[in-house]
Amino acid sequence: MEVNKQYLESVQKQFLYYKTIADKAMAQLEPEQLSVALNDNTNSIATIVKHLSGNMLSRWTDFLTTDGEKEGRNRDSEFEETIIDKETLLEIWEKGWNCLFEALKSLTPDQLSNVIYIRNEGHTVVEAINRQLAHYPYHVGQIVFYAKLLKKGEWNSLSIPKNKSNDYNADKFSKDKSIRNFTDDELKRLQ
Repeated sequence: MEVNKQYLESVQKQFLYYKTIADKAMAQLEPEQLSVALNDNTNSIATIVKHLSGNMLSRWTDFLTTDGEKEGRNRDSEFEETIIDKETLLEIWEKGWNCLFEALKSLTPDQLSNVIYIRNEGHTVVEAINRQLAHYPYHVGQIVFYAKLLKKGEWNSLSIPKNKSNDYNADKFSKDKSIRNFTDDELKRLQ
């Protein structure tokens, strides 16, 4: 049971880490840059945010008791380019993440083997969490990449800055070995 508790703590930290990376990337942009699509085959950051929030609200609302693809969700509309001011966009973003974090906080270790459904396909709770833990960072990577392309001026690195790997490793190896989640230090660094 202890491993299940550690798993739940770990995934909450990892989701927070990826949310924070996206937050920091979007914060470096001008509001109008959030709605830029480079061509007809790409989505703007605003569209990616709408999609992630829509997915989160669908997957994590009544997580244990209803199908993860909610009847009222209109996934296709998440990919329509709509002009949204930055404040509204961030409200949509936070609403999705809050839904996810509340659902995760409500889970108990003994529920991890429960079966939930997404589009009538059964998943254990662990599988459903892992599915989203793969999906969301995929889109966070898109947000970060897009933000780097759109950024005018200097980019504040969200990972180990270029040509700083040796310094980063020297700091890590100067400390005693310990068992911790990698996000503990990374979240502090991003603050």
